[in-house]
Amino acid sequence: MPLKAPNDMSCAFFAMKATLRGRKTMSLFGAPTLKYRAFACNLRESRNISIIKNITESSPSFVLQPFKPRSNTNSASARMAHFSSLLSASVPYLHGKKMQHLVARRPFSRSLISSQLPSPSSNAESESERKATKQSGRISRELMTFPSCAGRGQYIRIVEVSPRDGLQNLKGKLVPTHVKKELVERLLNAGVRNIEVGSFVRGDWVPQMADTPKLLPLLPPYSASYTPPSPTLRSESPFSGRPSTPTITPHTVERLPREANNVHYPVLVPNMKGLDNLLKLQEEWKGKGLGNLSDEIAVFVSATEAFSQANNHASVEKVLSSLPAVINKARSYSLRVRGYVSCVITDPYTGPTSPDEAVDVAERLLNMGCYEVSMGDTTGEGDPASWGILWKRMKERGIDMNKVAAHCHDTFSLALPSILSLVPLGLATIDSSLAGLGGCPYSPGATGNVPTEDVVYALHKMGYETGIDLDKLVEAGEWIAQSLGVRNESRVGRALAARRRAREEKDAKASNEETEDGM
Repeated sequence: MPLKAPNDMSCAFFAMKATLRGRKTMSLFGAPTLKYRAFACNLRESRNISIIKNITESSPSFVLQPFKPRSNTNSASARMAHFSSLLSASVPYLHGKKMQHLVARRPFSRSLISSQLPSPSSNAESESERKATKQSGRISRELMTFPSCAGRGQYIRIVEVSPRDGLQNLKGKLVPTHVKKELVERLLNAGVRNIEVGSFVRGDWVPQMADTPKLLPLLPPYSASYTPPSPTLRSESPFSGRPSTPTITPHTVERLPREANNVHYPVLVPNMKGLDNLLKLQEEWKGKGLGNLSDEIAVFVSATEAFSQANNHASVEKVLSSLPAVINKARSYSLRVRGYVSCVITDPYTGPTSPDEAVDVAERLLNMGCYEVSMGDTTGEGDPASWGILWKRMKERGIDMNKVAAHCHDTFSLALPSILSLVPLGLATIDSSLAGLGGCPYSPGATGNVPTEDVVYALHKMGYETGIDLDKLVEAGEWIAQSLGVRNESRVGRALAARRRAREEKDAKASNEETEDGM
């Protein structure tokens, strides 16, 4: 019904004000034939108002008259000339419905989904081929996502610490050397290229690491040529198998960075004696013409005094003052040096750690010559908020964040959320452990490191690249958990392995039924 023009302009003014609010093209009160765009300035003073109209389809009953600045009067009649044409227009009754301010999304979304995930073909042959391809799919095919995800194929470096940090705290029977060797080989086969394989420490202090000198010569040469799986061919890559559309262009990763294929076997050395033992072993093998066994060492220091006394039996300053000699000597032998900072979030004995204390230690390690520092949440109490504060403080101090890694323990199930909150802020290196192995004897209650499978799954799901084959990684996690007789702490590993077993059982059952029918 037509809207009559009373002396009170409140109804018409409300309608105009509602349309002026959004600066978006919309349908007036749901009318499909009338769309316009209106902009207003100085609406409160009702002066200098300019209205820009964009009529998509003509409407004889709706003609906006040019607005003329009115004289110094506040009477309602001064506005009648401008709004008279609007008031004579036929406007459908609202019936209490809200105005649709946003463009309809459902038709767009459905068209986008149909273009990305086309309906099954009616062709019986092509349908059977599709089912066969689906049945033969890899266990991580659930990871297929739209190519418009956040990572855009950015490479994230994974440092695998399970052979050292994951095994060193296991109680009871010692892990055989051949099991450690196979673990490293399986990790290499999965595309992992940075594997911390052991430590040169006193065997009576850390019995599980006593065989590190025996393990290193058994490992595949780190200088050999390894080819990581192509990110464009892996089924878990969000950029594989997706037809491109005019609206979304997949950010396909043609190749991983060159450094993604370089293998490194870092070993932990607590002091000069540990470094000397490594160099002595290296010289023996170089004398046999076999080359170096490792090209990287790691040193560690706590950010807090209490943990330093418990773990290093020395103060923080004493440990830091002893490291320049170790680092300089290692670099003189062409060894890269990586630094660990423990308890950057919380100390198990004294409580929360001051971010400035953690940043001070990290800054000193970088100044000593460490190419990278790994910030360790030893107790696993870190969360996105506390990590964000620490990250911000490091940036304020001018630290190159490309030289900073995150080392999270998953005691309270906050390791992965913390990591994912840091990746958009520039985190480029993540420490993790296969099957969530790990812990710390000097941190009561601390559990293992964040599982590598969970980290890789999440990063690939978000569109980041790691160069790691998730299927082979899950298989390695299942194998090491069974070999050690421990629970696989990776939720992703357990879930994908269970799905694979269910499919295998289903395929075996179908095969048996076909065999019985053929007999």
